[in-house]
Amino acid sequence: MQPNTSNSQFPITQIPRLNEIDRPATTINIKEWLSQSSTPVPDSQSPIQITGVRLNATADGIDVILETAEGKAIDGSTFTEGNNLIVDIPNAQLQLPEGEVFRQENPVEGITSIEVVNTTSGSVRVTVTGTTGVPTASVVASQQGLILSLTQQPELEEEIEIVVTAQKRPELAQEVPLSLTVIPQQTLEDAQIDSLQEIANNTPNFSFFPTNAGGSDFSYYSIRGLNNFNFLVSQDSAGFYIDDVPFDFGAFLDLGLLDLERVEVLRGPQSTLYGRSSPAGVVNIVSRGPTNFPELRIAGGYGNYNFREAQLSYSNAIIPDRLAFRLAGAYRARDGVFENETLDRTVGEREELLGRAQLLWTPSREWNVSFNTYVNDTNDGDPVFTRQDADDPFETFKAVDGFVRLNSNTQALRVGYNGTDFRATSITARRFSNQEVLSGDSFAPPLDLARSVIDFDSTVWTQEIRLQSPANADRFKWLIGGYYESRAFNVENDAFEYTALGAAQFGLPSAGQNRVIAEQDRNTYAVFGQIDYKPIDPLTLFVGLRYETSNYDLDRRRIFEAADSVTILNPRIQTEDSSSEVIPRFGLQYRFSPNAMAYATVAKGYRPSGFNYRADTEDIRRYQEEKTWTYEVGMKSSWFGDRLTANLSFFHNDVDGYQVLLVDDFGFFRNIASADVNATGLEFELGAQVARGLDITAGVGYVDSQFARYRNPLLGSDFSDNRVPFAPDLTYNLALQYRSPGGIFARAELRGYGTTYFDDANQVKQDPYAIVNLRLGYEWPNYGIYVFANNLFDTRYITSGFQFPPPNVTAGFGEPVTYGFQVRANF
Repeated sequence: MQPNTSNSQFPITQIPRLNEIDRPATTINIKEWLSQSSTPVPDSQSPIQITGVRLNATADGIDVILETAEGKAIDGSTFTEGNNLIVDIPNAQLQLPEGEVFRQENPVEGITSIEVVNTTSGSVRVTVTGTTGVPTASVVASQQGLILSLTQQPELEEEIEIVVTAQKRPELAQEVPLSLTVIPQQTLEDAQIDSLQEIANNTPNFSFFPTNAGGSDFSYYSIRGLNNFNFLVSQDSAGFYIDDVPFDFGAFLDLGLLDLERVEVLRGPQSTLYGRSSPAGVVNIVSRGPTNFPELRIAGGYGNYNFREAQLSYSNAIIPDRLAFRLAGAYRARDGVFENETLDRTVGEREELLGRAQLLWTPSREWNVSFNTYVNDTNDGDPVFTRQDADDPFETFKAVDGFVRLNSNTQALRVGYNGTDFRATSITARRFSNQEVLSGDSFAPPLDLARSVIDFDSTVWTQEIRLQSPANADRFKWLIGGYYESRAFNVENDAFEYTALGAAQFGLPSAGQNRVIAEQDRNTYAVFGQIDYKPIDPLTLFVGLRYETSNYDLDRRRIFEAADSVTILNPRIQTEDSSSEVIPRFGLQYRFSPNAMAYATVAKGYRPSGFNYRADTEDIRRYQEEKTWTYEVGMKSSWFGDRLTANLSFFHNDVDGYQVLLVDDFGFFRNIASADVNATGLEFELGAQVARGLDITAGVGYVDSQFARYRNPLLGSDFSDNRVPFAPDLTYNLALQYRSPGGIFARAELRGYGTTYFDDANQVKQDPYAIVNLRLGYEWPNYGIYVFANNLFDTRYITSGFQFPPPNVTAGFGEPVTYGFQVRANF
């Protein structure tokens, strides 16, 4: 159902160069090469001259006939890139009477262009660009030279098999024994997915809620009922990877994405194949890589609230078949959606500038080296919170308009070796993130009582090394790895700044800042591995193990800083500790037929203990370890030549020591408690190609995530059986898409959430709601123009809510209706 970007010419045991390297494709489309010439290349050093290129229409397509001087035979190697089928012919030179380039636009339905050019003085390239996918083809030796036979694909011929690297090896998504959602490149473009929130909206049992529709100072997510509501702990429940770089902490996750190849969302503990232990799951984001030929992509758009965006990417080879690069950048901005009646202007604006670069070096077929860098600079308005029961939730009365500024930059060096006996991968990565927040008074607007002032940064260094069985291993597969992570989290300022009026209201001696200054360092070391064994053809057994240890320290102090004095509220604290754990995983997979399989797994998840930098007393400073046992069974099936897929999984999470975030008497988040949690649920996903160009995708996730044993230590209340915050009991997504051969494009989406609670007492909640998105357009082979409307019916819903100040409910609301147009061009 998606265009082919895979390489079907080279078996998995080989490592092609540049775009043929192990960067698995979104979909597989080419059925097979009907025949492949084995005629040897002549020994002569002089290139064979191609003196003629003819196109010959056939009953089911078209033949590209390359004629050589004196009728010498030639041969070529093939691979695919995007919608392009490429044939490289060595020891050849194009010498046509009309010049050194042959090009024919739209020679037959389903093929955009055919081009033959000299790539070097002794090499010729044939590029065939399909309209919606890679054309089916065969390469046949000819007495005249070479014939490339292209056939039109019949209706419903496109496959929906998707190749992923969820288990650190290329394999079809339908063969991976875990609950897995894959969003391929074409869907990412068609659905305009450019953020983690949009990824979650297309994934069962995954929710991602920025604070509100204005500047988002924190993003809350949940996978299978396990969330990151507790922002005071030092390790997330889920692992987020963008081009091998791990991202964490909700204040640093509201990132823009661009120029993507695919997204993989793995649900359940991932500890024996990934460097960072992730008890809830992993979100693996892969950007498009460099190409061995020029590629230019441009997109832009405009909409209401003065929404504007522009995106550009360019790729080319510096040294053909050896060294290539890719550059991408994007700018997105929008005016505020809130009306500040006190300041008499709109607030909550958003602005984002993104950049990405990749350099890829393939010195040989066994080795590939890539360097990636990513930069994100966000300048948003004040996070606006209003009363949940307000008549107009997008009306505010703040006396001060604040801001949220986030900047991140990453660097990653990946070295890969793919030999006949083993494969090896080394990934060295660095990520720096900084957030500054000034948030106006939400206590009693329009009074200016206090402001939240935050400034913290994080620097993370990681080193991961993996050795694993060769790609052609069948009955016995293995992987061993090591992981090191150094995380320095510096709190320059975490404060409430009280005005004179606010100081009087809260019983303080004078105006000033009540601030925390802290430094947290954590070093994590881990070894991990997994073995897969197939005793009989239908059955695969796998077992994995991880040992992880970490040491961490805290240096913090709390002061009250007035205009003319500094008062030490708590003495300086310097302390350190460590934790370690053994984390196993067991499972089996049974294939009933080539199109149906079932699996069962038992896996452990783990989040280490640590220090709460906001805690003022010793008894609540150290929080406990969190351990999860996850039990899962699932089934995967495909029907009617892979035009229909249906996957179902059931799971149960048993969590001991769940790390709960608590508020103090003033409604401030300052404490961490421990609880037991049970989460039981299911995921069902369906994909269907109903007719040529008409696709349906659907997903449903249900989870009952409850406290099994929990008493709030501050209130003394027993909240056992209450629902876990920020974990919707129901998530669902449905998309209907039609793309006609004539260029018409239409996509309608339905996204829904069940009841969601935002506090452990279950006093603040959002009832079930649904959102409808619509996108219409007209497409040419290299261009497209679209109109869109998101949240078409202007549904009101909250993405966060707190009793602040108690008992009032202050909430952040999600995006209102937005609409506009977009254009794109590919060259």
